[in-house]
Amino acid sequence: MDLKKLQKIVVTALEDIKGRDIEVLNTSKLTSLFDRIVIVSGDSNRQVKALARSVHDKVTEAGGEVLSTEGEDNGEWVLVDLGDIVVHVMQPAVRIHYNLEELWSARPTARSRKKAAEDADGESNAAA
Repeated sequence: MDLKKLQKIVVTALEDIKGRDIEVLNTSKLTSLFDRIVIVSGDSNRQVKALARSVHDKVTEAGGEVLSTEGEDNGEWVLVDLGDIVVHVMQPAVRIHYNLEELWSARPTARSRKKAAEDADGESNAAA
């Protein structure tokens, strides 16, 4: 399936179940394993599972292949591997903790800039 079409199906499937803060990261220059990472937040175990199931069902209905799904038992972080796209459905606290946006992008996120500023401030206070 065409990457753009697959990405559109994934984002639509997430929007249908009210996924929050959907981010699509282009990883084609960072790894040869996949071209995109999609990260989305769900507010509860039930919503995280529903978001992952929606992606699975919509991709399958469109004739795409789901290689694997992991983490459905717990419901805090579910990964859906579509080959060219890897979807991470996470509860907000888990998403903040692992900060995949920063890990897979060349740009620091606002959270990492704030932490760096706090760390620098703490070092200057310790030196005084």
